[in-house]
Amino acid sequence: MEFEWSILLLVIFFGFLAAFIDSVAGGGGLIAIPALLSTGMPPVQALATNKLASSFGSLTSSIRFLRGRHVDLKVVIRLFPVSVAVSMIGALLAVNMPGELLKPLVLIMLIVVLVYTLVKKDWGQIEKDNVLTVKKILYLIIFSVIIAFYDGFMGGGTGSFLMFLMLFVGFDFLKSAGNAKVLNFGSNLGALVLFIIMGEVNYTYGLAMGASMIVGSWFGAQMAISKGVGYVKALFIIVTSVLILKNIYDFIVG
Repeated sequence: MEFEWSILLLVIFFGFLAAFIDSVAGGGGLIAIPALLSTGMPPVQALATNKLASSFGSLTSSIRFLRGRHVDLKVVIRLFPVSVAVSMIGALLAVNMPGELLKPLVLIMLIVVLVYTLVKKDWGQIEKDNVLTVKKILYLIIFSVIIAFYDGFMGGGTGSFLMFLMLFVGFDFLKSAGNAKVLNFGSNLGALVLFIIMGEVNYTYGLAMGASMIVGSWFGAQMAISKGVGYVKALFIIVTSVLILKNIYDFIVG
């Protein structure tokens, strides 16, 4: 693949935009992966390179949410190693299996997420009592495993699914965003390690996009914290809706 400055600038711009949105509501892969594919990369290499870039972005927004005390450390400390390990398995399969197999299921899951969020008007506005009951722990472990595997295998919409999980167990939108971003960093990191071992990462475009994602993630997380729960919920609904439309389009076009 030949290097072009115009494509590099495009990758940097869309990296900033993807990280800004992803730091708040997830779905950044919807922007970043097509931008990397436009460089002429094979799909697996684009996914791998996105993991390098998005690891910088998710780490940056994680730090910002941690500094703002919008992360439940009791939850993420338990689930972080799970996200790292399981996403490596998903990435290993991504190298050898077409991601189209999961697309119909992803579309259904996104529609359920959106409908549930719209129907539950006061959902995520106020944080509930978050004592880690056995039932909540089981929910968190089971679905964190599924989402981490999906992130390593495909990746688009992972942040939205993690946010939905956190909302479901009782966190408000802001803390759900913080928890989701830390766990998303874990799954990005695990998949990235595997892709590096497999030699699938393009470092030129990946590091350039990663630098712009650091900036985008910082501004996105800062705006989420300053604007509050309402802003995060609105962006979450918008991003999830766009993800649904994109998946419907991909499914129809084939």
